Amino acid sequence: MAKNSIDSYRHDIKDFLLFNEQPIGQYSTDDISKYLLTLQELGLVNTSIARKRVALGQFFGFLKDNDIPTKVDLDMVPRLKLGTHLPDFLTVDEMFQLLGSLPGVTPLEIRNKLMMELLYATGMRISELLGLALHDLNLSDRVVLVHGKGSKQRYVPFVDSLDGLFAIYLNQTRPTLLKLKQSEFVFLNNRGAKMSRMGFWKILRLAVIAAKLNKDVTPHTFRHSFATHLLEGGVNLRIVQALLGHASIDTTQIYTHVDMRRLIDTHKLYHPRA
Repeated sequence: MAKNSIDSYRHDIKDFLLFNEQPIGQYSTDDISKYLLTLQELGLVNTSIARKRVALGQFFGFLKDNDIPTKVDLDMVPRLKLGTHLPDFLTVDEMFQLLGSLPGVTPLEIRNKLMMELLYATGMRISELLGLALHDLNLSDRVVLVHGKGSKQRYVPFVDSLDGLFAIYLNQTRPTLLKLKQSEFVFLNNRGAKMSRMGFWKILRLAVIAAKLNKDVTPHTFRHSFATHLLEGGVNLRIVQALLGHASIDTTQIYTHVDMRRLIDTHKLYHPRA
């Protein structure tokens, strides 16, 4: 599994063990049910609670496989009905407002602008963007090789408007950031090391403030906006699935609910009885 998934599972399991500390063999099915119910009462969204249930299932399954007796039967723990959570996204105008407000003069400004433009152009996850290596770039064909979840790879194209930014960043900005060091990663911090997720978050937060966007914008907002705008433009759902790197069409299907908002608004605007 990916490092982020492992870290999340480890956190989920530790959180449960600290919630009701007792010898491993004493945990029961009821303990897990009470824990998940408490999380629900605290307002945690159902998708997060479901993930914690999966983590605990993996953990107690591991104990069982290694002949460590417990009183836990996950099949007896009720499954939560997951509601449809519509992903947050920016409208086309809002996305243009954000990207258009990004300066591109200093080396760091050029790097920041390219990162955000590329996120929107490809729909990559932030971990995929920051994990890009130089050999993953095919600039002549305008394609990047993306290393996704579960060691899966996919090719994603980008728009020709990024040609100039790529040329400036790779030929001038990146060598300036790199100084005398060596790195395979495309995007570097001001010390010549790989850009971190936290580093990007700080950059994005300042960019959103500067663009005067009154919205909570995260790195994943770019991905959601990418998918939503393609579907609104008429792109086939299967194509969007391939571009996002989703193993199942069901995962991509959630974006059709977002597009439904536009259909409802259009219906209200043009239907004679609306």
